[in-house]
Amino acid sequence: MSILAGLLALGALAMTPSVQKQLLYFPNEPSRAVRATPADAGLAFEEARIATVDGETLHAWYIPADSARGVVLMFHGNAGNIGDRIGFARLFHGLGLDTLLVDYRGYGQSTGAPSEAGTYRDAEAAWRYLVETRQRSPERILLHGRSLGGAVAAYLATRVPAAGLVLDSTFTSVPDIAEALYPWLPAQWFVRIRYPTLERLRTIDTPVLVLHARGDEIVPYAHGQRLAEAAGATLITLDGSHNTSNEASVTVYREAMRAFVDRVLPASEGRSAP
Repeated sequence: MSILAGLLALGALAMTPSVQKQLLYFPNEPSRAVRATPADAGLAFEEARIATVDGETLHAWYIPADSARGVVLMFHGNAGNIGDRIGFARLFHGLGLDTLLVDYRGYGQSTGAPSEAGTYRDAEAAWRYLVETRQRSPERILLHGRSLGGAVAAYLATRVPAAGLVLDSTFTSVPDIAEALYPWLPAQWFVRIRYPTLERLRTIDTPVLVLHARGDEIVPYAHGQRLAEAAGATLITLDGSHNTSNEASVTVYREAMRAFVDRVLPASEGRSAP
């Protein structure tokens, strides 16, 4: 067996579905424990338990804002849980938006184990919770996804009539990321987890905002450029790295979100039924 063949065989083994999941989903980093709540930021909130069609139960927080003009359904990245996303809730609250923070299956206090199909079911369950349980109008729901969450939000945008879609530090697809990390491996052949964000953006007419750090060392800036081009969207360039861009560009991020919210949610909705 040649050295190249051996490397390819090793790569193929490393790319088995179970190993791929271990390389993508990190619910225990830094901890699966939910170590903070919105109350730590002075925000009132309600606990929610959301059932999925395949029998899992998702842990979520509903965080209301006074005279909310709409609601943000946020999907977080591949590590940690909703307790690590309080800063986003505070940002959205300041923009006059209610927020639903939800953990994927296998994250935080949610049951089950994560998978690509599972995260899609989780997104659909969270949408149903807002529309059916909370009686929120679809045209008043803004989808927001960071990193992996952007791929999940893009999937949901192909299925529901959301007001808008925000992609923060999101990749074009998992195989594209794998090819960048392992240029010697034909990742398109071996990678079973797809999350084809770029492909999905070409099929929707939902307004899109893309935010991406030029110095992102995990998801290269070029991914954000390609996503924005595919969606005909504005690309907001952030400072910092993949995990620090929000803190490094607080003002830019907030004002970009404010402008997008003014565009897609132009009038106040008022309080909705609980």
